[in-house]
Amino acid sequence: MHKASATQLKSAAVAGMATKEIKLLVLDIDGTIAGESNNINEPVKEAITAAKAKGIQVAIATGRMFRSALRFHQDIGSTMPLVAYQGAWIQDPASQQMHQHLPVSREMAHRLLDYFEQPELRSLLSVHFYINDQLYVREITTETQLYSERSAITPIAVGDLRQVLTDHEPTKVLALCDDKEIIDNLLGSLRLQYTPAELYLTKSVATFFEATHPFANKGMAVRYLAEELLGVQPSNVMTIGDNFNDLEMLEYAGISVAMGNAPPQIQAIASWIAPTIDQDGVAVAIEKFLLS
Repeated sequence: MHKASATQLKSAAVAGMATKEIKLLVLDIDGTIAGESNNINEPVKEAITAAKAKGIQVAIATGRMFRSALRFHQDIGSTMPLVAYQGAWIQDPASQQMHQHLPVSREMAHRLLDYFEQPELRSLLSVHFYINDQLYVREITTETQLYSERSAITPIAVGDLRQVLTDHEPTKVLALCDDKEIIDNLLGSLRLQYTPAELYLTKSVATFFEATHPFANKGMAVRYLAEELLGVQPSNVMTIGDNFNDLEMLEYAGISVAMGNAPPQIQAIASWIAPTIDQDGVAVAIEKFLLS
């Protein structure tokens, strides 16, 4: 409670100028605009529409696959490129122009796979390779099935994942486990092995370990949208997210909003803490900073 109050006070200096200063609003999907229902609630859609009516560009930045995120991009009527795979893939759905694709190197993907397939880990992890916006797995596990249902993606089971690395580099590598402690240990261990210059390592939810190219994170992607495409500065950007993979874009933006359901470490870096996803926190944040 005390941290939330302090964070809300931190927003006071920017709240008054927000409406006319913000030119770009960037939104995460899961845990931010889409909750358990896997859809965007009407109050959130209405708030986004109202922000766009004031001339504010709205974009999606997600860890999801491009084609899994596309319906959310369409639901909010965004005309900006879609940021997928934590920023490793930035593509304009209207023109199909690929602005950025930064895959994990083939060598690094092999090294990660070797690590995941150690005897003590192999049976505990579901490993996902994303290549050409397709999902490749060793086998269809329970975790993979649940993931594919939420993402509306059909996974391709190939047995040995090394065979898909023969001619391709994965856009993202993901390891799933329903034991959060295993994922935390995995993240900690691999951060000791690889520097940020070698791999970008994060969690998008507590049970998802994710690895991308070192320059592929939402902060760099939002910077590209803002500075390269729109010609605006961080002070003209507002970002809203709920998890560790949103950290860099929250740090970048002039106004950063963490959802009420975000981990404490993410709430601590935000300008303001919104209500939870179940309380349509994005709509409340847009009203506070962009519409009032």
